[in-house]
Amino acid sequence: MCGRFNLIDSPEVQWLCETLGVELQGDHASRDIAPGGKIAIIHERAGQRVVSSATWWLFLDKESLKPNYKYASFNSRSDKLSNKRAIAYTPFRETRCLIPASAFVEGLGDKKTYHKIELEDSAIAFGGLFKEYLNKDSGELVYSASIITLPPLAGQWSAIHPKSLPLMLDFEDEELVNNWLDANNQDVEQFQGLLEPSILKPMKVTKIDKPSRWNPIEESFMIVK
Repeated sequence: MCGRFNLIDSPEVQWLCETLGVELQGDHASRDIAPGGKIAIIHERAGQRVVSSATWWLFLDKESLKPNYKYASFNSRSDKLSNKRAIAYTPFRETRCLIPASAFVEGLGDKKTYHKIELEDSAIAFGGLFKEYLNKDSGELVYSASIITLPPLAGQWSAIHPKSLPLMLDFEDEELVNNWLDANNQDVEQFQGLLEPSILKPMKVTKIDKPSRWNPIEESFMIVK
């Protein structure tokens, strides 16, 4: 994943919230979110589904509670989730979340070719992981999070981002969402099928000038399979 997405108040995002039974706060919305920025995560706390603000960087410095830039942990590769030494190993089993988004940006890797990706008539629920840190001064919990990334899709996707595809979950699948967010559910074998790259819904792809600007420079096209 190139490392940028946005979350915009829209009918699609409102439908996601209604379906999941949560409410976003006004400061959760942003037209441009980069790694290290603040994002919204949907998770369970004391058996209740809640929305919390989190830093988009899974591994924080325990003293400053800022991103530990020694490790690029805003994404968690799916092939590392079974590695007991990986940062994401325990969160994948104990603290999974959903990360709502409207669109995301992928880069080809040449530092000049970028695309905005949206799901047709739908918001996005990234499959994510989170960690909890304790703010020693305030006693409050601070959250950090990452987005799980999968191997790349074949076909048209290779001209968009040949390295990976972010995990996107069907937020209308109640059983899946319940299992994913259940903090007591450590049976991750049931999620192995989700870690194979596939297209959840038709994707609208638009070439843009720069990731931070999101300005379209060509007509959009669809990837349907």
